[in-house]
Amino acid sequence: MDDDFAPHDDAKRAHDSRVTAQWAIMSDSPEGTGPIHIMGAGLSGLASAIILAKAGKEVHVHDIRADSGARFDGDFQALENWSMDVDFFQQLEEWGFDASEFRATEFQVVDLIHPDDVITQPKSDRVAYRIVERGTADHTIDQGMKRQAIAAGATIHYKSRVAEKDCTIIACGPKRTSAVAYGEIFKTSHPNHIAFQMNDKLAPGAYSYLIIVNGVGLICTCLWRKQSKSERFLNETIAWYEKHYPDLDRMPIKRVGGKGDFTINQRYKQDGRYYVGESGGLQDFMWGFGMRMAVWSGVLAAKDILGECDYETEVRKQLLPYVRTSVANRWLMNRVGDGMFKRMCRRWMKDQKKRGDGLVWIGKLFKPSWYKTLLYHLVTPFMLEKDPKAMGRGVRRMPFRKAKSRDVWEQSPEAEKIGKQWDEIRRGGGKISFANDSDDSSISSE
Repeated sequence: MDDDFAPHDDAKRAHDSRVTAQWAIMSDSPEGTGPIHIMGAGLSGLASAIILAKAGKEVHVHDIRADSGARFDGDFQALENWSMDVDFFQQLEEWGFDASEFRATEFQVVDLIHPDDVITQPKSDRVAYRIVERGTADHTIDQGMKRQAIAAGATIHYKSRVAEKDCTIIACGPKRTSAVAYGEIFKTSHPNHIAFQMNDKLAPGAYSYLIIVNGVGLICTCLWRKQSKSERFLNETIAWYEKHYPDLDRMPIKRVGGKGDFTINQRYKQDGRYYVGESGGLQDFMWGFGMRMAVWSGVLAAKDILGECDYETEVRKQLLPYVRTSVANRWLMNRVGDGMFKRMCRRWMKDQKKRGDGLVWIGKLFKPSWYKTLLYHLVTPFMLEKDPKAMGRGVRRMPFRKAKSRDVWEQSPEAEKIGKQWDEIRRGGGKISFANDSDDSSISSE
């Protein structure tokens, strides 16, 4: 992990800029000949930029942060590989992206931790997960995509604020909060490993996980219900993993956090603007997977501008069925607890024993079906709230749900010890990075 990584030499095309109205004007139609301005230098914005620049378009990408990936702080994220029949890296190759530009660690076996602490192992001959790092270090997926955009001829303007109305592609991060995640990054001598835990106490309405790659680990808990004293959930989760993985050899480096903003759009293209990735609500409501849809939607927006497809049509055909399925899954997850989580884990392992492949059952859970579509239409009026500031796009947002009575508990002695350990590290210079990562400066992430 290299938090002090200096930008790649090619980054001479990426610079700080305060864009003025004088030159921030752009063509509002795919047929226009003016420069194309993209708001957001994350995965979806950079994916669009690469394809457009390769096609000879003048592309300017603007981001309010100092670099691509600056919203993150070296935390690991998972690219799941079960929800669709095609491998994501095969898609990247077909779209013209070079996956060798960033580090991705493959896992075919995952520890599945049941609510009663039983640990089983879904496994497959196929890749189940690819773990990538997010941030500004050279090997992160953010920097890998940035290098490809610069090499294709795009110009990236960091610390650059532009108005949404002056851009063709809107590829921003979260504006509000629907869920949060808290994690601790640590050094370890433990070999590469990944574990996924379903436990409603440690991760209300969601899950926790352990990822270890090349001597660096991340323990994270996700909260789909708003909590007071939320640090206790991370402390208790770390204590749980230390107890059940005694060889963890954890040496804390820093604590990280982030939030998710889950929305459904009535329109994905409005007044000549394309809304991609999280700005378009194109992500998984159930467990928060979003990188594949971020890149995919960026590709589709670029192809529309180049006259190769219709963005609205293709999003509704290729991506929206999966989003709607995830909304239905999230509605169900909001109404169950550890009892149902245990039954899910058992069914998952029973199906693996029958088929010899641990990805089949979980893949079916994520894939569209007629009854999930029906459930989606039935529950969304009660589950989502209208966003009055969506510039006419008909955006409905999943609110951060209230805590349940079972979420009120005191930390165990082991968790209190973990908290005191972190307090000492923080006093010694340990970093907490739950930044104001909203792309709306008026919205606090606290």
